[in-house]
Amino acid sequence: MIEKRRNRDLPQINERIRFPKIRVIDVDGAQVGVVTPQDALRLAEERELDLVLVSDKADPPVCRIMDYGKYKFELEKKAREAKKKQHTADVKEVKMRYKIEEHDYQVRVNQAERFLKSGDKVKATITFRGREIQHSDLAEELLKRMATDLQELAEVQQAPKKEGRNMMMLLSPKK
Repeated sequence: MIEKRRNRDLPQINERIRFPKIRVIDVDGAQVGVVTPQDALRLAEERELDLVLVSDKADPPVCRIMDYGKYKFELEKKAREAKKKQHTADVKEVKMRYKIEEHDYQVRVNQAERFLKSGDKVKATITFRGREIQHSDLAEELLKRMATDLQELAEVQQAPKKEGRNMMMLLSPKK
């Protein structure tokens, strides 16, 4: 049982290919034809290469004669390149109070703009202290104003909502 599971994880190359007949493709891409795995393995060993199962869903299954180590390296290299190119959207936070001065507000809007341009989401948070929580309507107005100021760059992903002593809104960059 454990032996079978271990074999399933291993790549289907050389002696591990267990089909009565397989279609073989040569190194240069030419078809050799439908042969037994033993004959195909002999061909691969003559060229000092490996017999690799490419598609087991086809009828008959398709195998290719290639250098497996080189092939595996190329796949890993492509995966690394793809990972390097993708950008994960982080959530950056812009904090302020509802009694913010105009210049300070503009600084926060510029920060949010910079974050959105770099492809990140922006979480705008307004913190309340003490009795300020009674003025949550003013805080909501401020967040809505920020959303309208950034409407050409961002769309509101989550409308302003209260969470304890904070009110927050989530903006995501427009596609």
